[in-house]
Amino acid sequence: MPPLDHSLVRLLAGWLPGQRWFGGKDGPIDDLSIGTATELRTGDPGLHHLILDVRQNGTTDRYQVLLGVRRELPDPLRPVEIGRLSGEQGIEGHVYDAVHDPELTGPLLAHMANATTVGPLRFRRAPGAELRTDLDGVPSAAEQSNTSLIFGDVHILKLFRRLSHGVNPDLEVNLALSQEGSGHVPAVHGWIELEPGTDGAGNEPTTLALLSEYLRSATDGWQLALTSVRDWLAQPTPPGPPAGAPSGPLEASDAGAAGGDFAAEAERLGAATAEVHRDLAAAFGVAQAPPSRVRDTVYAMNEQLDQVSAAVPEIRPHAHALRAAFDELAAGAAALPVQRVHGDYHLGQVLRTDTGWVLLDFEGEPARTPAERRAPAHPLRDVAGMLRSFEYAARFLIARNGDLPPDTADALELRARAWAERNRKAFCDGYAAAGGHDPAAHAALVRAFEFDKAVYEIRYEARNRPAWLPVPLKSLAHLTG
Repeated sequence: MPPLDHSLVRLLAGWLPGQRWFGGKDGPIDDLSIGTATELRTGDPGLHHLILDVRQNGTTDRYQVLLGVRRELPDPLRPVEIGRLSGEQGIEGHVYDAVHDPELTGPLLAHMANATTVGPLRFRRAPGAELRTDLDGVPSAAEQSNTSLIFGDVHILKLFRRLSHGVNPDLEVNLALSQEGSGHVPAVHGWIELEPGTDGAGNEPTTLALLSEYLRSATDGWQLALTSVRDWLAQPTPPGPPAGAPSGPLEASDAGAAGGDFAAEAERLGAATAEVHRDLAAAFGVAQAPPSRVRDTVYAMNEQLDQVSAAVPEIRPHAHALRAAFDELAAGAAALPVQRVHGDYHLGQVLRTDTGWVLLDFEGEPARTPAERRAPAHPLRDVAGMLRSFEYAARFLIARNGDLPPDTADALELRARAWAERNRKAFCDGYAAAGGHDPAAHAALVRAFEFDKAVYEIRYEARNRPAWLPVPLKSLAHLTG
């Protein structure tokens, strides 16, 4: 690709903040430069791979972009146009996000099938994998912090938009679990990486994309849960107690009485989670974290709370209860087993197939550093993440409806609590029955992990999806009340 001029940089700087996967929406871009530019397809349309260095608030993040170039832009691609260049530095025509152009996604599979190297990009095929090269990729419509391309009913390619140095944990963990024979992860078919030493990439390759088996019969766990919540909220409110009888909130058992029940699936998901944790322990080992490390973890929890409280005032009324939970864990600190875990576990990271639950996306929380994502943790951290996800699902549809009359909002909140409590219990029961650490026997640990996850969620939503901020705040108000 010819040297890129300032016109393209300006176009990219204007386009980038509007992308779902851009992590710096809470501040302006101070500087943007193109670290690497690799031509993957010549002609019209042309395909170029870019790595952008984006500087914000003294920190530089790297983002991956597939850039398409066409002299004439078809109508279906106009919504993803970045801008137009008029021949500067040999580039002329419309530039756009090429992941939406089926003519330009197919070559990625061909490169992986042939294990080619193009400039600093290395395309890899997993041992024994058979790759179809006659398929075009179509972007998934799922809400994601990366971009997934679906190739027919065979492959799915996840492009890591915000890059971290080194091998991505998602590739590392999926390969290890596949070697353990886990039935709860999709097969790895290939990957794309940036060769070591490129653009400050360090001494190991940087993972750019992961190609996996596409589970065509699968249903997203988040959507399954929302369907259950929708059906449950639509049920008529049970009649009140007889005159003179004590009143109280709906019981969790009511959430399975008349439709909208998800508890059986939640229990199966808990069992699958425990089995994956067992395989992770076998693949990566288990260590003992001394009490001092537990106290260090609590210190980090309080430090994150300080940072989020300074940036998001809405969390401050809950800060005292959050710190009390963290301090309870520190006061009873004892040695804990730690191992590799999922790291960002929620209903959007699991699929229900004909044969059971499958876990996805082992790359960890997007806002964490690479070292934090790889760090061993107690498996109940993942359990706490899923418990938070049940709280999210229970209230998401209510929050999406905006302002409601107080009586209606209060009634729906009671029903949301009942749904969440029923499914939280079912998940924990399934996890413990399958050999996982019993959450009921480690209440202080689970509570601290769950509150720490809630703080993280509030920071994430404030930065990336402000409209979702009331969801974690509402559930936190209930849990700390």
